[in-house]
Amino acid sequence: MMELNSLRQFLVVARLQHLSQAADELRVAQPSLSRTIARLEGELGVPLFDRSGRLRLNDTGKLFRDYVERSLGELDAGRRAVAEAAGQGLGSVRLASETFLTLTGPLAAYKRAHPSVEIELHWSPSEDMARRLRAQDVDLCVASQPIQAEGLESARLFDEAVHVAVPLDHPLAGRDRVSVDDLAAHPFVTARKGHWLRRLLDQLFAARGLTPKIVCESDEHSAIADLIIAGLGIGLVPAFARGNIASVPVAWLAVDSPECRRTVTLYWSADARLPTAAQRMRTTITDWNWAG
Repeated sequence: MMELNSLRQFLVVARLQHLSQAADELRVAQPSLSRTIARLEGELGVPLFDRSGRLRLNDTGKLFRDYVERSLGELDAGRRAVAEAAGQGLGSVRLASETFLTLTGPLAAYKRAHPSVEIELHWSPSEDMARRLRAQDVDLCVASQPIQAEGLESARLFDEAVHVAVPLDHPLAGRDRVSVDDLAAHPFVTARKGHWLRRLLDQLFAARGLTPKIVCESDEHSAIADLIIAGLGIGLVPAFARGNIASVPVAWLAVDSPECRRTVTLYWSADARLPTAAQRMRTTITDWNWAG
């Protein structure tokens, strides 16, 4: 009989596709984790991973992963529903996003209104959000670009332009608008792969058969403006963030492309029952004055 702990360990290995990293995250010995995966494959009668070279989840493993995620998600949802019905408070709400700078206002308002609710924040790239929602790994997701997937409901929060920030002494600084071709020769400071800002940059250039010249990838997005000021490169900055760093001495240039925008959208699973805490957070976020 399959044990819940074995299934949870399988999901970590499936996500990381690396035994030693999964063992470190789970705080178990790697040989023990290997035996758990082998025992699970033995019960199923098929391998779940390809082991030629780097460990990779095979098609059967992906199929099994989806069912395990949904099953464990339903179990966790049941526990939360029972706790709520038993009068143990509103419980918790789990929110995933590509960036939380945008959400500080509604999150603060929600916490003031519901101080006893535990809020779990998870960073997640948009390509993982649909799967995480269907698996009930998270309750709500906020994506900076549309998610094309079935089984989701959504509410658009706001749409905004994304500009290019350049140092004040940069050759482009005197211009109001630039094309992607104008930017091709200039080095960029940007986010790492997986972040929506990096994805937008790559898409803008790929649509014209170009590749951006990236000199710095940063996880510290607040440092990007400082690196631009220092003259290390130029970078894409959304209008929302521009408002928060209005005093930064850089020039802001509009990009002459209709694709250089972001549409911020709230998503939730169409099939899962949202806990009361998540329903109230959804209302707080959708009712927020984003234009303010």
